[in-house]
Amino acid sequence: MTSNDQPAEQGQHYVRPTRSTAVFNSIVAGLAKAGVNLYGAQVLSVRGRTSGEMRSNPVNPLAFQGERYLVAARGQTQWVRNLRAAGEGELRRGRRVERFTAVELPDDDKPNLLRHYLKKWKFEVGMFFDGVDANASDETLRQIAPRHPIFRITTAK
Repeated sequence: MTSNDQPAEQGQHYVRPTRSTAVFNSIVAGLAKAGVNLYGAQVLSVRGRTSGEMRSNPVNPLAFQGERYLVAARGQTQWVRNLRAAGEGELRRGRRVERFTAVELPDDDKPNLLRHYLKKWKFEVGMFFDGVDANASDETLRQIAPRHPIFRITTAK
């Protein structure tokens, strides 16, 4: 367990953002809000489960086999808990706002998605995967799957 690993709830994985991560996220979110496509980053907005207010974070939506997903690299984050409660949210880049519904995937459905996600964004999020990369075995990816929630997102009509 690293110094940034903190339990979100009893026994659940969560890596608290460092000061540099918070600064980086602010920059990425600002660019996405301005409409800059920074390697696919968008701003996720989800209603807070306690406050009822919209909460925003930069995310990297993953396109894989005709579907789209949100992968929680840092584990049981606040946006994960809010999305579980709300079941819907918005993705934004510039003026384009896309409303979606979300369904959390079971751990057995995650290995190929984690592999694809790590192929695309390991340079940015690899530190949150404890040395596991896209070349890991299916068994290794299955072992880390419970630490990284994944949601299938479907655009609301």
